[in-house]
Amino acid sequence: MKSNGRETEAHFPIHVDGNESEKCEPLSIENKPGRNIDGDDCEPLHSDDSNSLQLDAKNPLSTANVLKTLFFILVWYIFSLLLTLYNKTLLGDHLGRFPAPLLMNTVHFTMQAVLSNLITWIWSSRFQPCVTMTWKDYLTKVVPTALGTALDINLSNASLVSISVTFATMCKSGSPIFLLLFAFAFRLETPSFKLSGIILIISVGILLTVAKETEFELWGFIFVMLASVMSGFRWSMTQILLQREAYGLKNPFTLMSYVTPVMAIVTLMLSLGLDPWKEFASNGYFNSIWHVTRSSLLMLFGGALAFCMVLTEYILVSVTSAVTVTVAGVVKEAVTILVAVFYFHDKFTWLKGFGLIIIMIGVSLFNWYKYQKLQQKSSEDKVVSAQSTTVPGKYVILEEMDEDDGQR
Repeated sequence: MKSNGRETEAHFPIHVDGNESEKCEPLSIENKPGRNIDGDDCEPLHSDDSNSLQLDAKNPLSTANVLKTLFFILVWYIFSLLLTLYNKTLLGDHLGRFPAPLLMNTVHFTMQAVLSNLITWIWSSRFQPCVTMTWKDYLTKVVPTALGTALDINLSNASLVSISVTFATMCKSGSPIFLLLFAFAFRLETPSFKLSGIILIISVGILLTVAKETEFELWGFIFVMLASVMSGFRWSMTQILLQREAYGLKNPFTLMSYVTPVMAIVTLMLSLGLDPWKEFASNGYFNSIWHVTRSSLLMLFGGALAFCMVLTEYILVSVTSAVTVTVAGVVKEAVTILVAVFYFHDKFTWLKGFGLIIIMIGVSLFNWYKYQKLQQKSSEDKVVSAQSTTVPGKYVILEEMDEDDGQR
């Protein structure tokens, strides 16, 4: 407890679901506008300009809020579809067959790292976090998140070399299974019969999509399922980063500026060891100055698409919720499959369609479960907020007792 002029603060232990440790947050007797949660004098992370992105909390279903959410979802769909078509066209076995997929991802991650760090540096007063992250937190939280994200994207792109977009998308729809398993491991969720049933439903859907696959390729299937595992891991780690104010990574640009440099370095090391650098001189993408220039522009274009897609995804999470993004992601997968069927002429059988419907039912049940959890947490927060109104009298008594003890 500390006194600072007219304002008195006290730290109360607030329990976070799935974490046995307690987190203390300052609760002010006099609520100052723009006061930072840590009580420091640094500027808040969200300035007046960025507040225009936030939805109206008093009326979340207003016309303006709905239109704003639909706009961000539409932009996310566009960039995601363009990036999927770009990757498949460039990496497909019978299409572009770009010889260095890891080098391509290195350029993408490097571009994201440069742009995000440049933006946070230029507008440091707006995006610079008030909390200084320790090296321990960086190595144990940020680096694993970056590794999981890099492996997720690299394995997904590697699978597109040999399997169709439709098959890869349906297999990747099983990511919530691994998300739940890692949430159990990290104590973000408590195992229950409901969650076990959701996992079972999604698993049955995946089995139906894989059954009787005429163009089944083992390594492509292994890569996309490993990518699903990494997706569950990295989103669990991302949840840990975003749930704790102590890390100061809630802003989309700040989070990208921390994670993407590690992703670029790791992918570059993988590229140096796995990409066929000795064959570049004889490959049609790198056998002349013009082809090298064209390949560089292609990779930069993909990097721009990736940056815009990831940024839009983060913004959508920040102005709505992770549940909204997950629900929208289910629809996005169906749209991706539909585009792949018409654009790449992927085969789509009734069995695959039935399996996809079962997967969507399972993911929708998972989203509904998460929505109920958020509603429950919101109710608990309101109770804590209501109880805080009785705190000022206790502060005065405690301070008077401290003064009396000091006089004695």
